[in-house]
Amino acid sequence: MSERLKGKVALITGGTSGIGAATAQLFVSEGAKVVITGRSVEKGQALAAELGSNASYREADITKEDAIRESIEHTAQAHGQLDILFNNAGGPVGAPLEKLTQDHIDYGVRLLLASAMLGTKYAVEPMKASGGGCIINNSSIAGLRYRQGDLLYSALKAALTHYTKMVGIELGEHNIRVNSISPGAIATPIFWGGSERANTLSDEENQRKMNKLEQSLARSVPLQKTGVAHDIAEAALYLASDAGRFVTCHDLVVDGGRTSMFHEPS
Repeated sequence: MSERLKGKVALITGGTSGIGAATAQLFVSEGAKVVITGRSVEKGQALAAELGSNASYREADITKEDAIRESIEHTAQAHGQLDILFNNAGGPVGAPLEKLTQDHIDYGVRLLLASAMLGTKYAVEPMKASGGGCIINNSSIAGLRYRQGDLLYSALKAALTHYTKMVGIELGEHNIRVNSISPGAIATPIFWGGSERANTLSDEENQRKMNKLEQSLARSVPLQKTGVAHDIAEAALYLASDAGRFVTCHDLVVDGGRTSMFHEPS
């Protein structure tokens, strides 16, 4: 075990499944103390128990500012520091343009953009007190290329990626690095309605959907393999560790080459 995050404290939003859970597992294995937040209490508690004493779960709805502030304050107080914030939580937010409503827009902004902006706001002081830190925003290639998500989702991810670069400039003097990750099509339950939808299906049905999805996604990238949650977790580990000490204001694309393709795969 290399323990690349030994002595670090991390908060991961949307940490109960998918990319968040894979990142929590990897961060703990690399020596970090990790606080997982999310709305799925049962899954969050089970994951924290599985990961051991260096992991804990705290229920939080990151569409609400008070929940964001309280989860960050809790992490800093419980562990005496906050070194890493992974603004990972997200999910489907939109509808076809002709059916788009103000409610879709308001919810999308809160979930995909405001949550990261407010998370950054409340993380600054504890990170400054620790001499610096690392903030990672989970964006998407939908913010870089057409037809990788619906219009609202894509626009908000583009905004998140740009925000990452701008706030990274502002926080650089405090030794706080801010980067984003833009995953390609990663095999997670978001493709059939997100983790809440997956929770309503049997393990067999979820696995059947996952197998079909992996076959489809492998055909959509030059590498001809499926991206999985662990691939994004490894990217987050690089950015959070000392290996990424000179990287900030950067969007790390992890997509198997998909954004370099001129045409959609047939």
